[in-house]
Amino acid sequence: MQIRKIVTVVEEVRVDGEKALEKPLRKAACAVVFKNPYAGKYQQDLTELIDFSEEIGKEISERAVKALGGSAVDSYGKATIVGEKGELEHAAALMHPKLGTPLRNACGGGKAIIPSAKKLGKMGDSIDIPIHYKDAAFVRSHFDAMTLIIPDAPKSDEIVLAVAVTDGGRPHARVGGLKKEDAKREDGLR
Repeated sequence: MQIRKIVTVVEEVRVDGEKALEKPLRKAACAVVFKNPYAGKYQQDLTELIDFSEEIGKEISERAVKALGGSAVDSYGKATIVGEKGELEHAAALMHPKLGTPLRNACGGGKAIIPSAKKLGKMGDSIDIPIHYKDAAFVRSHFDAMTLIIPDAPKSDEIVLAVAVTDGGRPHARVGGLKKEDAKREDGLR
């Protein structure tokens, strides 16, 4: 695959609303921008994208985790924007069969499903990478997202593949539901 660039973005939230956080929340995303080998044509077998996601998934996952600055990963997510000469199934091929293993490995495990978002787009389009607690999907305090924008990507024949990680849940979470400390972490749900 022809990689044009890799982009890492780190957010450190210190105040949300009118209240400071006891501990800053760090979110990190790492994205790869690369040429879509199937741009402008239909291809039945998407193995090339599936296999590439495992290879590049390891690199971008490790970079995202490293960008947290030594904090343990609490939540994760993934997203893809496919340029207009591609199709949504190209995003599915990248995210679903093999990307989960390298992301979980980089995060030190994870029992919950990795939330995802995919769309067709153009240069400068944003995508909200959904984020959930990595060990129990129903931990409501961790339902969140990280917005990613790469001003010059994707070009019409490119794909942006991204992962995001955090070291905590939403700032000042207080809408109830399962709490992280009460999660059983057995089945990935509760």
